[in-house]
Amino acid sequence: MELKLYEGRPQTNEGRQDKEIRVYDLLDELEISFQRTDHEVTNTMEACNEIDKILEVLICKNLFLCNRQKTNFYLLMMPGDKPFKTKELSAQINSARLSFGAEEDMVRYLNTHPGSVSVMGLMNDVENKVQLLIDEDVLKGEYLGCHPCINTSSLKLKTEDVLKKFLPAVHHEPVIVRLTGEV
Repeated sequence: MELKLYEGRPQTNEGRQDKEIRVYDLLDELEISFQRTDHEVTNTMEACNEIDKILEVLICKNLFLCNRQKTNFYLLMMPGDKPFKTKELSAQINSARLSFGAEEDMVRYLNTHPGSVSVMGLMNDVENKVQLLIDEDVLKGEYLGCHPCINTSSLKLKTEDVLKKFLPAVHHEPVIVRLTGEV
């Protein structure tokens, strides 16, 4: 499949999932412009490398995490090429023993599945059960890449639009963390 870059939403909703269309509807409502590419399913950061090239942006690694008691949930956005060390993050957010959250919790709170999780899923977290954590290096780029709650399309958005328009609209305030990939 040859990757192509499109401005904005697809011309038709045919063959698109409702959760993807709702992302486009919200971005349009918030007057957030974006570019999009459609592609085969991506389940790994390696598979995202070709997508990064066409979008000319680093796609974020998005990790859905929880504490041991499964009472606190987190969405961590970090550069895809940076190693993740739970101990380093746990210390910064004062949460003992972080682990990957269960798929059923990901579906319940973000309406997405592993491989598709992204900041866009926060639009489905109306009860604010998921705390957004953003590695400071993500904020250094003018743009960021993410999935529209499905892993067969990827978006390029202005980082500032995500922070100043999207997140306030979905009632989520990020906590900025500094990850080095070292312990």
